[in-house]
Amino acid sequence: MKKFIYDESTETSTKQGKVRGYFFDGTYVFKGIPYAEAERFCAPKPVESWEGVREATSYGRVCPLMHQDNPRGELMVPHAYWPQHEDCQNLNVWTKSLCSKKKMPVMVWLHGGGFFAGSSIEQLCYDGASMAREGDVVVVTVNHRLNILGYLDLSDFGEKYKNSGNAGNADLVAALQWVHDNIENFGGDPDNVTIFGQSGGGMKVSSLMQTPSADGLFHKGIIMSGVLDKSFMAQGEGGGRPLVTAMLKELGLTEDEVDKLQTLPYERLVEAYEKVVPEIAAKGGYRGCSPMINDFYLGEPQFEGFTENSKKIPLVIGTVFGEFAFMPLAFNKDKMTEEEMYEEVKKSFGEHTDEIVAEFKKAYPGKKIVDLISYDSIFRTPTLALIKEAAKRTEAPTYSYLFALEFPIQNNKPAWHCSDIAFVFNNIDLVPSANVPGVSDKLQEQIFRSVMAFAHTGDPNHAEIPHWDASKEDDEATMIFDRTCDVRHNFDHKLLELHKKYAPPFGPVENAQH
Repeated sequence: MKKFIYDESTETSTKQGKVRGYFFDGTYVFKGIPYAEAERFCAPKPVESWEGVREATSYGRVCPLMHQDNPRGELMVPHAYWPQHEDCQNLNVWTKSLCSKKKMPVMVWLHGGGFFAGSSIEQLCYDGASMAREGDVVVVTVNHRLNILGYLDLSDFGEKYKNSGNAGNADLVAALQWVHDNIENFGGDPDNVTIFGQSGGGMKVSSLMQTPSADGLFHKGIIMSGVLDKSFMAQGEGGGRPLVTAMLKELGLTEDEVDKLQTLPYERLVEAYEKVVPEIAAKGGYRGCSPMINDFYLGEPQFEGFTENSKKIPLVIGTVFGEFAFMPLAFNKDKMTEEEMYEEVKKSFGEHTDEIVAEFKKAYPGKKIVDLISYDSIFRTPTLALIKEAAKRTEAPTYSYLFALEFPIQNNKPAWHCSDIAFVFNNIDLVPSANVPGVSDKLQEQIFRSVMAFAHTGDPNHAEIPHWDASKEDDEATMIFDRTCDVRHNFDHKLLELHKKYAPPFGPVENAQH
């Protein structure tokens, strides 16, 4: 029988004061704990202490989004939607123990949505109870400032805006500092913290590795479908002045009135930003909404080199088979002949079909050739570049994976962006379409145990998977998480080259995200 408790026994202390969560089914849960506060565009600072016991049983507000959420695809990625407010620097904690001597590894989840959307509870499978209960870890999920609230460079307009181009990541550093200062009282070990994230959350992991003020606040990283090419992270030339000046003009303000941007309604800021940013971006100028390289953030490691601290961070890095395979396919591959599948693939690859099909069969002998239409190289190619660069490090290992399961939806759809998250959190019960009889329970156990082993020791190996070697610079050892797990070496490198070369620029893979 599941047990619920809400009394003095579910209280613990933080540096700012006591908080009371609740206990349910083996896990203490604390929601919406504030870790920082800030004026708009300014650096975060610790919250003021409070008297008595603060209620921590309701999720905190999430960062305002530039556009209203539009629920869709809920069978594939079930979501939660929550009140939005600029006062959004809060976090949630799941733990089995409130004993400060327990010293459990800490897992800090950084949500996806690029640097402009999402929240710590956006996906139902972000719930940390199962991971904490079954993995003997403390789970933390974090909200922070996003989009122009978190990443708009006003540094030319005053010292208080010095790092406004990275305010969202400064929030994340503040959250990690809160974890360092307080997590012992939640049963956690501040000297064994793993940050992990998917998509934009994976990008946050790598960006924090390159943020000196975060050094020592985490010790391992997991990057899930979170590496894109340089053009995505590049912020253009000239800093934020042209963009901000254009926004001020659109709002009928002068540069002397820049401080009014701190108090104007958020919706007006978004409207002005979206009106002027296309022209700025077309000229190669700074466009905001992602971290800005400066003395706070030193740029992505595969382009700028690893910092001395990030050279010491063990990493797990990977992608899924069909990152952009969201849209239903117009055919049922299980009812197609090999010839029919070939003709379908030929629509995308034309005269190069024979060559790319041959390489696909070598890389994925258990897949059907029509899956080439869903195959991803947009994430996989730059991810491979990061793995190669990270594997040069001698101080810490780098483990590569690819999640390749087919799901019982839309005629056995290949794994799509976000489809692996529930397996990592041990939460496939919260995503109905993730359940494949006789397959998904075992695969979840294999993936979850790898993640937990990595959190505990820095090595993802355990008895239920083949031995997972760390990658070397010229030898990518990739764990294929599928119906049968297997480690393969440099298994798809030639296929990637061909796919990047021959895939149509606006073909099925690229268009699937729209």
